[in-house]
This record gives sequence, structure tokens and C-alpha cells, in this order.
Amino acid sequence: MPKRTFQPKKIHRAKEHGFLKRMSTKDGHNVLKRRRNKGRVKLSA
Repeated sequence: MPKRTFQPKKIHRAKEHGFLKRMSTKDGHNVLKRRRNKGRVKLSA
């Protein structure tokens, strides 16, 4: 059996897709705005 390909790392995930990363750019800010408008419970990773 081959090993599972997804080896999760919480810190790496947060740095790439986390709230602070989203807020740091204008486009990321817009992503959060869209997700808020849509009514998402979770805005980012």
C-alpha cells in the first residue's frame, strides 16, 4: 500500500491560508468580505 499523500501540518496551513495572511493583502481582504457576505461560519483556515 502506498502511503497517504496528505500529511497535514497546522502551522504551515495557518501561514498559507490563515486569517492574518488574508488580512495582509487587499485581495485577501476582499476574500474575507465575500465570505462574510455569503454567511460563512469559517472565514479562513
